[in-house]
Amino acid sequence: MSTHSNIKIGIIQFPGSNTERETFMACTRAGMEPVEFLWNNDPVELSELDGYIIVGGFSYEDRSRAGVIAALDPIMKQISIESEKNKPVLGICNGAQILVESGLVPGFKNNQIGIALTDNKRVKDGQVVGVGYYNTWANLKVNADPSRCAFTRSLEKDQIIKIPLAHGEGRFTMPESLLDNLIVNDQAVYLYCDNDGNTPNEFPVNPNGSLYNLAAVCNNKGNIMAMMPHPERTENGDQIFSSMKEFIQMGNPITDHDLAHNQESYRLKSYSADESCTEWLVNMIITDNEAVSVQNALIQLGYDIVLTRQTHWEIETAGEKENILEKIEASGELYNSNKEFIGKRETNDGTVSILVHQKEDMHGRLKQESLTDRFQIDGLIKIKRGVVWNLSTKRGNIDTIINEVLETNILFNPLSHECYRIN
Repeated sequence: MSTHSNIKIGIIQFPGSNTERETFMACTRAGMEPVEFLWNNDPVELSELDGYIIVGGFSYEDRSRAGVIAALDPIMKQISIESEKNKPVLGICNGAQILVESGLVPGFKNNQIGIALTDNKRVKDGQVVGVGYYNTWANLKVNADPSRCAFTRSLEKDQIIKIPLAHGEGRFTMPESLLDNLIVNDQAVYLYCDNDGNTPNEFPVNPNGSLYNLAAVCNNKGNIMAMMPHPERTENGDQIFSSMKEFIQMGNPITDHDLAHNQESYRLKSYSADESCTEWLVNMIITDNEAVSVQNALIQLGYDIVLTRQTHWEIETAGEKENILEKIEASGELYNSNKEFIGKRETNDGTVSILVHQKEDMHGRLKQESLTDRFQIDGLIKIKRGVVWNLSTKRGNIDTIINEVLETNILFNPLSHECYRIN
C-alpha cells in the first residue's frame, strides 16, 4: 500500500490523446505523482504503478468509432491484468470510450462488451434539437454510496459538482435489463442533473441523450470508472482525484457485487435493400485513412486481410425518383464530389461485405431534415446511413476469418449497431 507521498498514477496516452496536461495537474493537486505512459511503452512497466487514468482526446482519430482501436492495443490487456489486482482505473471521455469498448466497464466475465457510448442526441420536448459534437458545463450528481466506488469516496451521496464536457459520442446505451442491474448495484455512479439535483431526461440537463442521465458508470468491483465529462479541467472535479488517492491509501477496498450477463454471440443478419429504396455506395477518391487504420489494427491482431470501406445510403422517395435523386446529388449533402464518388458493390470472389447501421440513425435523420428543410426537396420519405466494410483474404477461410473479426467488435458495437452480411 502506497503512502500519499509516492502514489504513482500512470497517465495513459494513445495517438490522438490531448488532455494529459490537465490530468497531470489534477493528479498533482490531489497529492499523487503522475507518470506519463504511452501506448507503445513496455506494458509490463505498468505493474510498478498504483493506478491509471486513460485521458481524453481522439485516439486514432476515432476511426471506425471512438475508442475501439485503442481498446485492442496490447497495453489494455495489461491494464486489465492490473485492474484485477484491484488497482483503480479512470477513463475520461475518450478514455471512457476505450474502457467500454475493452469491456472493463461494466465488468462482465471475460470483459465481454455490455455497454455502448454512441452518437449524442439532444432531445427537448420530444424533439431532436441537435446531434454531433457538443461542449458545455454540466451538473453531475453522486448517485451511489460514496464508499461504493474508487472515485466517489471524497464526496457525499447526492452531492453536485459542475464540470465541463466535450464529446460527440457520449450517449450511454445498453439493454434495460443491464441498466436495472447497474442501478441495483450502485454502478450508475454519476448522473446529469439540474441545479437542484433533479434528473429530467431531456436537453439541456441531459446534454447527450444518455440513458438514465448516465454521466459515469463503474465496474461491479468499483475500481474502474468510465466518465464522459472532464473533471481534470476544473478544480470542481478535484474530489474525484482525491477519492482515487484515498482508495489507494486504504488498500484498494473493492466491493462485491454480482453482475448478471446472458448476452449471446452476435449473429449476422442477411441484408437486401427494400425495392422501394435506392442504394448509394460512396467510395473515396483519396486514400481512406479510416479503412487503413482498421486494416492495420486487424493485421496487428494476426489477420491477413485487405479491407475497404464504403458509405452506404438507403434513400426512400415518393414521386419522380430520378428528379429527387438528382437534386439530392446536386446538394452535396450525402457525398463530396471533390473527393468521393458513387461506386458499386464489390463482388469479387473471396470478398465478404458487411453492412453496419446505427440502431438509432441520427446521421440519416439529420441529412433528411437538411435536404427537406434547407434544400426544399419534396418527396423524400427516409434516408438511412450505414458503412459497408469489404473484407478479403488471400489465405484461409474467409467465413472463419469474418466470424473472428466480428468477435473483436472493431467494425461495430452490438449494443448500438445492427450488422448485416450483404448477399
